[in-house]
Amino acid sequence: MPGMIRIRKAEDRGHFDHGWLDTYHTFSFADYYDPDFMGFRALRVINEDRVNPGRGFGTHSHRDMEIVTYVLEGALEHRDSMGTGSVIRPGEVQRMSAGTGVLHSEMNPSRSEPVHLLQIWILPERRGIQPEYEQKTFPAEERTDTLRLVASHDGTDGSLKIHQNAKVFATTLTDGQLIAYDLPPGRYAWLQVARGTVDVNGQTLRAGDGAAIEDERTLTLRGRDAELLLFDLN
Repeated sequence: MPGMIRIRKAEDRGHFDHGWLDTYHTFSFADYYDPDFMGFRALRVINEDRVNPGRGFGTHSHRDMEIVTYVLEGALEHRDSMGTGSVIRPGEVQRMSAGTGVLHSEMNPSRSEPVHLLQIWILPERRGIQPEYEQKTFPAEERTDTLRLVASHDGTDGSLKIHQNAKVFATTLTDGQLIAYDLPPGRYAWLQVARGTVDVNGQTLRAGDGAAIEDERTLTLRGRDAELLLFDLN
């Protein structure tokens, strides 16, 4: 059975410029609705946000969602009702399980530099999980020209632990470097390009592009100064 790669072009995403926030929505979110892109498998949200210095998302609530934050440039300050206070920088990944409910804020603490990040929501395997927070560093050398597991169901290989049967990998690919990933039978993948250009099984994706992948046994990725996330989903 031939595989299928469905590309979600960067320019086709929902886009809103709120002045303090410039945001692109890969999937339907808030006031943006696209019936063809409500999510993919358990992956519900990928928002690419640029937040101006000294601005951010004031205290608000979430529940029953696994929220993963991946910072590309700058820094993001996190505070929540669990008593957590931290700053997330490039190379660090945050996981917050909203579960039964959590209040939190995400702010750009810099007075001069914007922050550029991906905010990712994954549906949990069950409702009513006790809220949790986790943050880990994944050095550049662990992510260069290899797929580094940054989140998984069981916290394998020092990854963040998410309450869903999913794996999230991060990588930066130097020019022309080729890596491969074997997708287990019955599994699906989503590829999100954060920057640069990536060829996946003969198709080219650029910064901001995503791809829904199914019935592909092996993914071959060749990057050109690229950074990307790969989601292995059930």
